[in-house]
Amino acid sequence: MTPPLVAVAHGSRDPRSAATVRELIDLVRASAPGTDVYESFLDLSEPGLPAVLRRLHDQGHREAVVVPLLLGSAYHARVDLPALVEAVTADRPDFTVRVADVLGADPALETVALDRIAAAAPAAPGTGIVLSAVGSSNARANAVVADLAARWEKRLGVPVSEAFASAARPDVPAAVARLRARGARRIVVASWFLAPGLLPDRIATLAGAGDAAFVAGALGPDPRVAEVVLRRYAAAVPRPARLSS
Repeated sequence: MTPPLVAVAHGSRDPRSAATVRELIDLVRASAPGTDVYESFLDLSEPGLPAVLRRLHDQGHREAVVVPLLLGSAYHARVDLPALVEAVTADRPDFTVRVADVLGADPALETVALDRIAAAAPAAPGTGIVLSAVGSSNARANAVVADLAARWEKRLGVPVSEAFASAARPDVPAAVARLRARGARRIVVASWFLAPGLLPDRIATLAGAGDAAFVAGALGPDPRVAEVVLRRYAAAVPRPARLSS
């Protein structure tokens, strides 16, 4: 029997965020009918990850795989998540919880984000793209977004600048100014966020949405995102030992 898949998102005070996560998890369930799939959150939304894991143990499960619905490997992935798992397993030695890799800058997610840009604003001369992300105190996590922006610029042939909502530079106004200085007359804001929420809304406001900017939607409940979740899960599930002949 395969272990349950427990997807864990960051959580938000904005109810749209949790609703989007639940829609995504419905797609994951539909794509993996033989696997029990549960949603959970690190903070601000319910159910919390520890409660879900404890309930699974109480139901008799002795294994679970946690898949972080995170686009970067920063503080939440490296510190918060392991601490929450440890809080559950410390007094449950018969319960093994494996944590899969974050979703990260998977090529499938890049394609979804680019599709969101195309849906928000048809291609036009003089376009510049702001690749907006949450931002982190972890320089490596921010570098992943900067590298993604560089790849998009080469691929699309238009100026692209990363921008962060907090904890890192450039911020959104600085990114817009950078693109204007390079000749961009029209700004498109790409959302490197899994779901809508307060931070994406703030980014849209700072970029001038409704005035001079077009804002692409978050990655959201897309079948391609669900497939990445399942690939992260499959990579974390232990494979049966092969018998030598």
